[in-house]
Amino acid sequence: MIRVAVLGAGRIGRIHGRNAAVHPAARLVAVADPHVPSAESLAQSTGAEIASLEDVVERSDIDAILVCTPTTTHADLIERGARAGKAVFCEKPVDLSSERIERCLGVVERAGTPLMIGFNRRFDPNFASLRERLAGGEVGDVELVTILSRDPGPPPVSYIETSGGLYRDMMIHDFDMARFLLLGDEPVEVHAVGSCLVDPDIGRAGDVDTAAVLLKTAAGRIVQISCSRRATYGYDQRIEVHGSKGMIRAGNIHRTTVEVANAAGIAADPVQDFFLERYADAYRAELTAFLDAVSGGARPEPTGRDGLLAQLLADAATESARSGTPIRL
Repeated sequence: MIRVAVLGAGRIGRIHGRNAAVHPAARLVAVADPHVPSAESLAQSTGAEIASLEDVVERSDIDAILVCTPTTTHADLIERGARAGKAVFCEKPVDLSSERIERCLGVVERAGTPLMIGFNRRFDPNFASLRERLAGGEVGDVELVTILSRDPGPPPVSYIETSGGLYRDMMIHDFDMARFLLLGDEPVEVHAVGSCLVDPDIGRAGDVDTAAVLLKTAAGRIVQISCSRRATYGYDQRIEVHGSKGMIRAGNIHRTTVEVANAAGIAADPVQDFFLERYADAYRAELTAFLDAVSGGARPEPTGRDGLLAQLLADAATESARSGTPIRL
């Protein structure tokens, strides 16, 4: 039984905390959050105790910490956890600075403790199956990857101002997914374009809300990523991979599988409209993968290096969109 503490009791902390509380291989010991009402609510619903961020990392009765705090605190908490001998799961990103991530990973490497980064989409049953079939050669050699990721609506501008920008905040998931699907053939060129078409306040905050990126790998494979902060029809999450022997794709998940066919055509229920429900299975599978790796002494994946490489792609995309030129890695 792995004894777990969750650091941060906000939206994503509640997901991981509740999943840990009911997991057969874990016991949720403590919840830490400076916002006392949030910590109390999660602790009461899971049977955990409330602890302080300052103390929980050092406690001998905790084996692993789940870092779900604001991004600016991630690297420091990872380092503290690693030095205390804890296994660490951290939501993306490790930090908005690639240089800070590298220093953090150095601390983890010297400590020799497990670190897993929360790129949950790898664990979505549909995307995981698609990747497994790619690796099995079902559509031959990968040639062209298309990833579409569109939110139902933009977050508050107050969030945008501290997020690091669309490429580092939203599209970083797609950069990781691109690397996941390319089966080891790393991108070496990034060309990004972005516009503000959804909310003028996002533009005034210095960000974009509509963007596309082209990646090219060392072997010449091409990835197309399309992101938008607006999708009037729900949470749009699709992947298509074209290969030398065919094409494979994973589509959206609808609220129900019901379809109505009549003289007007064929109609289906809308797609799910938020990431918490769309990726509920992925979050559970992600936690299981972390706990299995910790208990088995294996290296958890995605690794800290995966987090760094996705961040470097986000940095390159940000620079490409600013300069209007492709960036070589």
